Amino acid sequence: MQPSPAHHDERLTAPRSWWAVVALAGLACALMLFPLGTLPLLAGLVGGTALTGLMVSSYGSQRVRVVGGALAAGEARIPVAALGDPEVLDEEEARAWRTYKADTRAFMLMRSYVPTAVRVEVTDPADPTPYVYVSTREPRALVAAIRAAQGRD
Repeated sequence: MQPSPAHHDERLTAPRSWWAVVALAGLACALMLFPLGTLPLLAGLVGGTALTGLMVSSYGSQRVRVVGGALAAGEARIPVAALGDPEVLDEEEARAWRTYKADTRAFMLMRSYVPTAVRVEVTDPADPTPYVYVSTREPRALVAAIRAAQGRD
């Protein structure tokens, strides 16, 4: 069974370099406990690495999907019928919408390590959210999936 043409599924995983930081944080925890002996050193290494690894993993586990007539970005589920025309944002424009063009009422699923994004106006008059900003590594594919789900192909 093939997914519908409106299907899009992407996971915003943390960059590989962050995992090197996880290893260094575990090593730092181990070195802090070094004066207390071998067992605390090992506990610091394992515990520090596990804790920072869990934090990086949870931060990098956000999903962006278009499925079942809705845009699912992180915990938000927005019917595509309540959305306007999506706009692809290149690196420069995405940075602008993350900083000085940003509206505090907007829903933003942003990850600074993902340089491109998609911005979609919210057209539902009952919703105070002006737009949705979603970081994505595949902005054209996400826009195509939203448009296909809206029937705009």
